[in-house]
Amino acid sequence: MTSHLNFDAISVAHAMADAARAAILPHFRALSAIENKETGSDFDPVTEADKAAERAMRAVLADLRPDDAIHGEEYGRQDGTTGWTWVLDPIDGTRAFVAGLPVWTTLIGLVDAEGDAIVGVIDQPNLDERYVGGPDGSYLRTQSGDTAITVSTCDDLRHAVIATTDPFIMTPPEQGAWTHLRHTARIIRYGLDAYAYARLAGGTIDLVAEAGLAPYDAAALIPVVRGAGGLACDWRGDPAKPGGQLVCAASQGILDQALISLRRSAV
Repeated sequence: MTSHLNFDAISVAHAMADAARAAILPHFRALSAIENKETGSDFDPVTEADKAAERAMRAVLADLRPDDAIHGEEYGRQDGTTGWTWVLDPIDGTRAFVAGLPVWTTLIGLVDAEGDAIVGVIDQPNLDERYVGGPDGSYLRTQSGDTAITVSTCDDLRHAVIATTDPFIMTPPEQGAWTHLRHTARIIRYGLDAYAYARLAGGTIDLVAEAGLAPYDAAALIPVVRGAGGLACDWRGDPAKPGGQLVCAASQGILDQALISLRRSAV
């Protein structure tokens, strides 16, 4: 599968992440308008920063990889001919962005023709943290350079730090599974969106479980976690594909304990 990667995908991803940073940062804590993607009483925010960043990333691809497909949150799908698809979320955690909280990220994933995520970038510009994962491992890029990252050595859910963005967006059965994990783990954190997966790869969070993810929410996460030595699967325990129910863990021991609960509400 990874042998099919015959171009420098990570360099392309870095170029996109650089372009997205330049498009987003002038808007952070300086928004003049917030739009709503939904109708009625639901609210799903989108800002000019989201749109500008995706436009910037698509422009990079038009220059460097014009024949690849694109699936972006803001501007949808563009067909390609190479078998590779770039999956883009210009601002994952737009609610955090609107609130001025530095836990939003830009997500860039590269998915092959079989639907497997091969390369991923989780970029947090305000913190100058760019988490990069691929077939050769994962690293954290900052102004100081690139540093290899690995998941923690924790192998017991009772000692683990776990996270989910918002359990209230889960279905009742999914909430029940999460509640069991919450009562078992040592520390629980909320509201981090994709940044939680970055910190799992960085070794300070031990498990993240979420549901209802779109492909652009998840494609970048899987390679970063796996490249750091972590595990990524769906709630049945099958290898993760981008989207749906996702659980990532630092160790097989933690994952096995978590799946006892998660499998009960797997779809």
